[in-house]
Amino acid sequence: MKNKFLDAMMFRHACKEFDVTKKISEDDFNAILEMARLSPSSFGFEPWKFVIVQNEVLREKLKAFSWGAQGQLPTASHFMIILARKKKGMLYNSAYIQHMLEDVMQLPEDIVKLFNQFYKKFQEEDFKLLESDRALFDWATKQTYIAHANMMTGAATMGIDSCPIEGFDMDQTELFLRDELNIDTQEFGAAVMAAFGYRKDEPKREKVRQSLEAITQWY
Repeated sequence: MKNKFLDAMMFRHACKEFDVTKKISEDDFNAILEMARLSPSSFGFEPWKFVIVQNEVLREKLKAFSWGAQGQLPTASHFMIILARKKKGMLYNSAYIQHMLEDVMQLPEDIVKLFNQFYKKFQEEDFKLLESDRALFDWATKQTYIAHANMMTGAATMGIDSCPIEGFDMDQTELFLRDELNIDTQEFGAAVMAAFGYRKDEPKREKVRQSLEAITQWY
């Protein structure tokens, strides 16, 4: 299992262009989505939504302000915008947090009350997330990257390529979400994009990373 995971990490690269003749099967892509669904998140609050854009007209509109996805949008088998919840949903006393605690986790009333107190302190004092709306959104965005990484590595174990994409205009993407996809942008914002498919060409060079010694420190 260790070697299989490392092999997948070596296989995975930021694929800039996909083979348009090859499509990911429904079963395989559902497995990738399940990898996201089962991913961990802080407090288990799952502050994400995975929006898959397959419509070619919508992809073309998205391409106009997604400079980092020029090769991927026209060629990817599946293209995803990963959303993160904003302050409206992530605030300690929000309806969404209560839904997660009571309906999803099904915690007893006394535990929910204690959890609310703890989570309030965490936001106000420990991580100081209430200093700005952006701070809380960025914290939620961190969680989406866990699911993002799991999908990319999981896909690689299946021989499926991917590319993480941050090259897009945030404001225009938000308008796209609101006007074209009818997403509630008071509740969600774009965190990152991801493209999935099968590589058209092999990478031009081997994977390059710093040495283990350069990035680790032991005490």
